[in-house]
Amino acid sequence: MPQYKAPLRDIKFVMDELLDTPAHYANLPAYADVATPDMVDAIINEGAKFCENVLSPLNRIGDIEGCTRHEDGSVTTPKGFKEAYKQFVEGGWPSLAHDPEHGGQGLPESLGIVMSEMVGSSNWSWGMYPGLSHGAMNTISLHGTPEQKETYLTKLVSGEWTGTMCLTESHCGSDLGILKTKAEPNADGSYAITGSKIFISAGEHDMVDNIVHIVLARLPGAPEGTKGISLFIVPKFLPDANGNPGERNKVVCGSIEHKMGIHGNATCVMNFDGAKGWLIGPENKGLNCMFTFMNTARIGTALQGSTAAEASFQGALAYAKDRLAMRSLTGPKAPEKAADPIIVHPDVRRMLLTQKAFAEGGRALVYLTAQQNDIVHGAESEEARKAADELLGFLTPIAKAFLTEVGYESTNLGVQVFGGHGFIAEWGMEQLVRDTKIACIYEGTTGIQALDLLGRKVLMTQGQSLKNFTKIVHKFAQSVEGNAEMKEFIEPLNAINKEWGDLTMKVGMSAMKNRDEVGSASVDYLMYSGYATLAFLWARMAYIAQTKLAEGTTEVDFYNAKIKTARFYFQRILPRTRAHAVTMLAGADSLMSLEQDHFAF
Repeated sequence: MPQYKAPLRDIKFVMDELLDTPAHYANLPAYADVATPDMVDAIINEGAKFCENVLSPLNRIGDIEGCTRHEDGSVTTPKGFKEAYKQFVEGGWPSLAHDPEHGGQGLPESLGIVMSEMVGSSNWSWGMYPGLSHGAMNTISLHGTPEQKETYLTKLVSGEWTGTMCLTESHCGSDLGILKTKAEPNADGSYAITGSKIFISAGEHDMVDNIVHIVLARLPGAPEGTKGISLFIVPKFLPDANGNPGERNKVVCGSIEHKMGIHGNATCVMNFDGAKGWLIGPENKGLNCMFTFMNTARIGTALQGSTAAEASFQGALAYAKDRLAMRSLTGPKAPEKAADPIIVHPDVRRMLLTQKAFAEGGRALVYLTAQQNDIVHGAESEEARKAADELLGFLTPIAKAFLTEVGYESTNLGVQVFGGHGFIAEWGMEQLVRDTKIACIYEGTTGIQALDLLGRKVLMTQGQSLKNFTKIVHKFAQSVEGNAEMKEFIEPLNAINKEWGDLTMKVGMSAMKNRDEVGSASVDYLMYSGYATLAFLWARMAYIAQTKLAEGTTEVDFYNAKIKTARFYFQRILPRTRAHAVTMLAGADSLMSLEQDHFAF
């Protein structure tokens, strides 16, 4: 199993040099005094130690042992998980980026994302237990009553309790408008929640004293479809007068799903049998409130794509440096050995550089979205908050879908670098493939995200959200105009930035005649958008590296690697947009003309 090592130098590069995080925090009054450079460094360094020394060794254990459900519906997590969570809580990590009013440390969301990245790369299954709580906290914070915040938020922030999101039912996945779970009013103002939810990550476990379920259900007489869904807090144990776990509620784990991966996380079927719950937000506005949770989870899922690429890259790189096979085509590179290390072979380099480009580019994209989130919550100017929110809305489906797709690709490349050994479980590379595939599916599949991007975020705004971003790209390109060393990056970046708008207009015109044109183009459009977005970020990273080298930095190897990886991205990865440009304009007919019955053979 690859032993995770936190990529601290690259994390600091993205934070301090690419995104100028010190100035970013200093300009936000809520964080200026708490997120000082020394504090940020200390948090990241201590978080790295926890992830490297505590979580990484448990990753394979979690995959082998999985979770165990007992007769009474209780669940035992893999060996060491509970103890690691206790250390996590004692270290104050759950409260890092939450409001001090409820016990949080008041640090910015973007710093929490850095910790989440290290947790995810070291042990994704374990990280899902506190990870789901984050969305529950945000939902209660924004939509809960003062009493709900006092009862539940303080315990969630401290990490004493964890949270879940209970949306999906066996007959409905992303189409929540047809859910059947019922909420009947009780005389005391609570509701009796009845129904079954599936695919509930961290739905039951032994790591905390109580679990707070955030549940979608339908009130009596509610309108059909999504307009008739309400949101409820349903705790595993009903809090007593002192806010401690009291009477057992009527919600139980019916089974644990038998999954392709993430075995260390208890993905449960949760049965609610008249369980007592309390309404969050207005009646029949549950889906609106739940989007707080879902959007938080989508950025977290985007992170899984880049963490998977990082973890697989680390394993593949170490193996490629050590494994001997054949001689280099240009002559022996290790003549004293029986063969050369496989890292000398061009195709192995292709795979490693692809992983590196996606891991480091993905990190830059996720941190950029997190920075926008900071501005949304911490900027004094309404104009700044609005602009950041619009940019975040545009980037979220790209980050979620694109990064999970290329993250999954990266884990498969990791197996390929290992050859036959990659197919063997002991090396841990195939686990990364299995663990990562779900990221392309949950929190909205790639297809769902693509429709959100093209249909809602771009076409429904008459392309304004895209224009806002392409203006940012254009301004950067203008700022380095005349720089000969940047020509190899800026020329293709300018071309794709212009083509992005042209393609959008063509798809939009076709969609005016046939709405299926949106669905037929959407995934290609999203992937094109992802490659274009990473091109912008890689061009910026190359420019920073060139500037540092010109200034006479002592870290010559680090900055040269940035430029060469950027060059690889532009020459070997960005051309994938050519195929996406063609297929997104191919039209819906080739997809829709075949009669359903003719699919059979």
